[in-house]
Amino acid sequence: MTQYTINQQTRDFLDEHHLYEDDDIQQIQLQHRLALVDAFALPKGGRILEIGCGQGDTTMAIAHAIGEDGSVTAIDPASREYGAPFTLGQATDRILQSTLGDRIMFHLETDFLDYEVSEPFDVAVLSHCSWYFKSATELLALLKKVRPAAKQICFAEWDLAFTDLGQRSHFCAVSILALYSQFIENDSNVQTLFHKTEIRRLLEQAGFTTDAPATVDATHLPDGGWERGYANSIRTELEEAAPAMGSLLTSYYELLNEPDDAIPSLNSFVLSGA
Repeated sequence: MTQYTINQQTRDFLDEHHLYEDDDIQQIQLQHRLALVDAFALPKGGRILEIGCGQGDTTMAIAHAIGEDGSVTAIDPASREYGAPFTLGQATDRILQSTLGDRIMFHLETDFLDYEVSEPFDVAVLSHCSWYFKSATELLALLKKVRPAAKQICFAEWDLAFTDLGQRSHFCAVSILALYSQFIENDSNVQTLFHKTEIRRLLEQAGFTTDAPATVDATHLPDGGWERGYANSIRTELEEAAPAMGSLLTSYYELLNEPDDAIPSLNSFVLSGA
């Protein structure tokens, strides 16, 4: 079993809030979300809107960072039954029962395009959710609705510009999964890949003025290995659905599987705008 190294910031969070103390995977995911939220520099006591909250990994980090006087409104279109190893319902219920629960309001099965915002939030957060969108047009439509709903925006996603050759395997995996989504309808977390330059352009088209992107290390996460496994599992189905791409897919799969051992995940980038 892989042993993950948990830093002191994460240990302090676990000691204070008693969440996922027996789950190494959730702890290492939480550690990354705490690092992302540090990069966001959210205001203490702030009203935060989180779009695409999923199981609430980033929600926990946000609620911890803004303190007892802050609040998080966390929205996700998926149902309570979606997700693994914990469903969204199981994960969010557990968070709400913790010491962070009073600061959080979850709205599952909710499309933000249909959500009414009565008063602008201090910050809107989109963390590792943009690749779920079917197209840049869909993402831009959401960002345009976010613009009047929040004074600032903080955006995080995997960084396709890998800096370590070992990260190439994760890059190839998500590229294969994005191609898969173009040929075969599925509900995976990779529908469309966005480079950080395109995200910055979309944010500016929506009316935000953005800062230069920052990088948050994510090489320690297991996501690259998970994505490689999933990409390998759909190889036959994809090759049958896209025979004209046979040589390209073969090349990608050769690169994907060159390393036999654990692979470093892609880093994350963070963009902030107002």
